[in-house]
Amino acid sequence: MVAIDIESEEGQREALRRMLTIRAFDTKAGDLFGDGELPGFVHLYIGEEAVAVGACSALEEEDYITSTHRGHGHCIAKGLEPEQMMSELYGKRDGYCNGKGGSMHIADVDAGMLGANGIVGAGPPLATGAALTSHLRGEDTVALAFFGDGAVAQGQIHEAINIAATWNLPAIFLVENNQFGEGTPVEKQHNVQHLSETAEAYNIPGFTVDGMDVTAVFEAVREARKRALDGEGPTFIEADTYRYRGHFEGDQQPYRTKEDVAIWQDRDAIESFKQKLVDAGTITEAEFDEMESEIHDRIEKAAADAKEAPYPDPSEAYEDMFSATVPEINEFARQMRADGGERQ
Repeated sequence: MVAIDIESEEGQREALRRMLTIRAFDTKAGDLFGDGELPGFVHLYIGEEAVAVGACSALEEEDYITSTHRGHGHCIAKGLEPEQMMSELYGKRDGYCNGKGGSMHIADVDAGMLGANGIVGAGPPLATGAALTSHLRGEDTVALAFFGDGAVAQGQIHEAINIAATWNLPAIFLVENNQFGEGTPVEKQHNVQHLSETAEAYNIPGFTVDGMDVTAVFEAVREARKRALDGEGPTFIEADTYRYRGHFEGDQQPYRTKEDVAIWQDRDAIESFKQKLVDAGTITEAEFDEMESEIHDRIEKAAADAKEAPYPDPSEAYEDMFSATVPEINEFARQMRADGGERQ
């Protein structure tokens, strides 16, 4: 999905549509999980939609992103289709990973989505690798890593930023500060006022933006992308945001109060952006209601279709494990299948 200009009326309506799609998808995913329909865990992105949409709107189709365990929003913002995503959550054959990745491991390399990841902090090293590839190939592309505030305490984050900064790579490190690393408040994890201060250690720019403002995120990432393509190296961006649901579905959330959640919900990114567009005459209340209804119906149909879709055949268990560009590894996988999985 190509970049959109959130400063234009068409771009603003598209940004609103993307945020609504993320909200509808994850609301449905939460309902399905609660009903016992989905296997595994799900970690919902509800409340943080402005970060994914603002960031991905500033990227071009050929740019790369890496995600987190809370990756549905990143996927949709980067252009992945809700229908295939829903099939992946159900573990069905026509999902993005043929049903083998599930909620925490959706990927579509062709779309520049290098994968959601169940390992905390795993995305930035992958993005640094993608940025290095872009640099060595002489491509005009960047790699953006989404990661959470809890992940900033992980060593591999700093190794990735250090390499990107030292080698002047076209990377963007975007931390979604949703105020809690699982159940631990951010101020009890880090001895800085703003996580963007991390950038000082690597002599790269660091900024903190309002993650509930899609335009603010868009502008910050657009500037970071320009810097990267101008050969000025990586940028560290902190987006202050909030997840309305628990760390995972079923989280009892003893670490916060309903009043705290309500304070952030009063700043809801979708509602505030919608009101801004209504006040400017970019969209009417009736047009918004129609957009929201269309998206709701699409997600409902995606879920119904995914439920009835076929599962992968057991004979395909050893497929899709290795890159198709490495024939020796694929031969090894084929031999494993032939040996009934007993080859060491």
